[in-house]
Amino acid sequence: MVKFLKNNYFQKKYKILGFLLFIQFSLTAQTAIDSSKICPPKTILEIFKKRDSIYVVKPIKNSFFLVIPAIGSQPATGFFFGGVAQYTFKGKEKADKYSIANLGITYTTKKQWLVNVKNNILLKNNKIFLSGDYRLYIFSQPNYGLGTDIIPPRRDQVPGFSIDSIAQPMDYNYFKFHQAASFEVRKNFYVGGGINIDWYSSIVDKDLDVANGKFTYHYDYNQKYGFNDKEYFLNGMSLNLVYDSRDNQVNATHGWFANINYRFNPVLFDNQEVSNVLYAEYRNFIPVSAKDPRYILALWTYGQFVTKGKVPYLNLPAIGWDQRSRSGEGYTQGLFRGTNLVYLATEFRFPLSCNQMFSGTVFTNFVTTSNPDTNTKLFHAIQPAAGVGLRILIDKATRTNLIVDYAWGNNSKGFYLNAGETF
Repeated sequence: MVKFLKNNYFQKKYKILGFLLFIQFSLTAQTAIDSSKICPPKTILEIFKKRDSIYVVKPIKNSFFLVIPAIGSQPATGFFFGGVAQYTFKGKEKADKYSIANLGITYTTKKQWLVNVKNNILLKNNKIFLSGDYRLYIFSQPNYGLGTDIIPPRRDQVPGFSIDSIAQPMDYNYFKFHQAASFEVRKNFYVGGGINIDWYSSIVDKDLDVANGKFTYHYDYNQKYGFNDKEYFLNGMSLNLVYDSRDNQVNATHGWFANINYRFNPVLFDNQEVSNVLYAEYRNFIPVSAKDPRYILALWTYGQFVTKGKVPYLNLPAIGWDQRSRSGEGYTQGLFRGTNLVYLATEFRFPLSCNQMFSGTVFTNFVTTSNPDTNTKLFHAIQPAAGVGLRILIDKATRTNLIVDYAWGNNSKGFYLNAGETF
């Protein structure tokens, strides 16, 4: 039996979530209606408009630009503030799907700068699919070791345990350039390739004291596998297979998405080793009401596996390092890391208002990672999290929501404010 099932804390949390799910499914069965015929969609922004302008019929626009503040706190950054700009757009053809490009700039009280540029763009009547992730970080993030058994499944097993007790702080600079281009070869099916560059530099392992025999997870791993612990590169190319039948990648009501990315990393510089990394992802959006499409069961799972050779420590698969940094709600980014990682998230999405201005979600997620150095295999330990969320409609055409989530993990919790769905 996997360890998380013994966690009394989560048994209580999941009972509460189960009760909420039961209520929502009951409401669906009793009152499911086509709400768009009763009250038209209305965004939160329309509250601030004049009453006589709310109901003016306007042409459906093909683009939406949004800027929101980024404010919060987490162990890796301390208090942070900044902004996120997101541009959602599509072509003029009726069958064209929406594309997304966003830019985020954040500064933290630990004197960190985080610049993120992401794109998921469909061109030429959905015939070309571009997906990119660019980052420039002047960063710090604690390391916590490898595997998901670094946190005990029950609080009473290790009295006084806290995640901070296993954290090893580290500063570094990070440059990332990942860009893939795929071309439609059959309806909704794409084949292509990409370029992948990762460069970690100016690494300062704050707990490391070699002279006095005090070593760290990062130092031990890189020494064992022959990587420089101060700077390293991982550069390669990838083969991409994509299937996407979602009606809207901003906020899907039906359809599914699958992505297989196989990355080949040759030796281009000193202190490198040949390696291959497989990334496989699946998302599905299942309507659970025939009369109201806003009741949706959403599933997201992905796995990342080092299939050949070794990669440097910070390039190992880790929670929260997916393209949009949305995985692992309830846990700090990078908490769980390993040579292989499998992640599963589920969401039940439901309306809270007839006019679609407010909706909600209850969700769970699970993560497992491996550590061959301790013979810890995938699924030996699974760490769960659960949470609730509020959705506030800010654009009708693209169905863009402002999302507010609160999640509880094992000895951990988190608050999240974003634009667009978690997945």
